[in-house]
Amino acid sequence: MMLKILYHFSSLAIASAIILASSCNNNNSNKAIAVSTPQTSVVNGIKKAASTYQDTLIIQTPAAIFYHPDSLQLLKIKAQSDSIFNEGSMHEYFYQMRNARIVIHKTWPQLSIIESKNYRYLLFIKKDGSKYFIDLDKKNDPFGLFVFNNQKPPLPVDMTNIETDIFFYLND
Repeated sequence: MMLKILYHFSSLAIASAIILASSCNNNNSNKAIAVSTPQTSVVNGIKKAASTYQDTLIIQTPAAIFYHPDSLQLLKIKAQSDSIFNEGSMHEYFYQMRNARIVIHKTWPQLSIIESKNYRYLLFIKKDGSKYFIDLDKKNDPFGLFVFNNQKPPLPVDMTNIETDIFFYLND
């Protein structure tokens, strides 16, 4: 039984490593980054409204960064979806984020928790000075989580699989 569990974790680790490695091939850390400003992105047939703010949150220390839509953006998202879909999604996001915060506090207390609500951009700066720039308007989900240890590129975390994602990221 234990071998079977270890086999599944190793398979997941290998698959995660391959995906992460293939997504990090384009390292432009010291080059200027061109930023496009799309008005919307599509989620389940619903367009995510663009952020009201244009500010950048700079992260240089190990942290878990929860991002949220700003209040006007949230109103636009709610107006675009039917109320049943919207209520169900907001309920799901609330509990996923609550659970993720509890897990992080208990399991990885070295990670500070940062709430990014009125920011459009995230700028991660590693110890070696390399930078990773994320435009949250290009993320399909209005709510989400990134983990950063300031030694590797930030990792977008699936909040329903937080224990495994962060474990492999921090222990690799």
